[in-house]
Amino acid sequence: MARIIPSRHYGAIKRLRNTITPRSQVEIPEDPLEMAEILGLTLDPWQVRVLRSEAKNMILLCGRQVGKTEAVSLLALRTILTKPRSLVLCVSPSLAQSQEVYRRTANHWRDLGRPIPAESETSMSVTLTNGSRFVSLPGSEARARGYSADLVIADEAARVEDPLFYAIRPTLAATGGRMILLSTPFGKRGFFYETWIADDEGWERVKITTPECPRVSPDFLASERRTLPEQWYRQEYLCEFGDNEASVFRTADVEAAFTPLVTPLFK
Repeated sequence: MARIIPSRHYGAIKRLRNTITPRSQVEIPEDPLEMAEILGLTLDPWQVRVLRSEAKNMILLCGRQVGKTEAVSLLALRTILTKPRSLVLCVSPSLAQSQEVYRRTANHWRDLGRPIPAESETSMSVTLTNGSRFVSLPGSEARARGYSADLVIADEAARVEDPLFYAIRPTLAATGGRMILLSTPFGKRGFFYETWIADDEGWERVKITTPECPRVSPDFLASERRTLPEQWYRQEYLCEFGDNEASVFRTADVEAAFTPLVTPLFK
């Protein structure tokens, strides 16, 4: 008769199996570029630049389908594998979007042979036996509090509400960790737009449009340009910050109303 194991022992048995499996002996590459090579990934020059960068703050202005998730997932994987007890947080407008970055990272971890086994694994997070975690969060300011992170990834950041951005920044205060914002534009609004145009040397800025991506065909882009409104096409594929749809006046018209020939009434 098969022996029935009490459910309270399942966790211990799983950890023991992970400890003795040959996968725990897989060598962990320190360099994310080496990880990409082992995984058989061909990276674009801008992705190589992102992976080589040591900047504390990075903002990636990306057209659709250029491979931004691939780049940040490799950085997230390097963090949880090479820095014990580290925490990677991913925020986005919705939990489903945050989970997409998490899934890509988790898939790479599995493809590497689980070089550090999992202590626990769910559809939203993974905790490794070295104490490191990857946690995907919903687009809620209240749910982003209480963490101390080593890497914060804000995906589709142009659509993340400002309060969530303000709430997530302090999670890096004690760790000196990194923040990476990545997004396609979504109008001249919000912290993503303000950060991109700001004269702040504390941010490394990387821009990649969809026509620059070798995996997207010119025929597809030509079809999209014929189908989409011009402003929408330029936003999604050419990384242009257009005027908000709710705006009464165009930004260009407002700026044209100012002139140095008239002395302001107030300083």
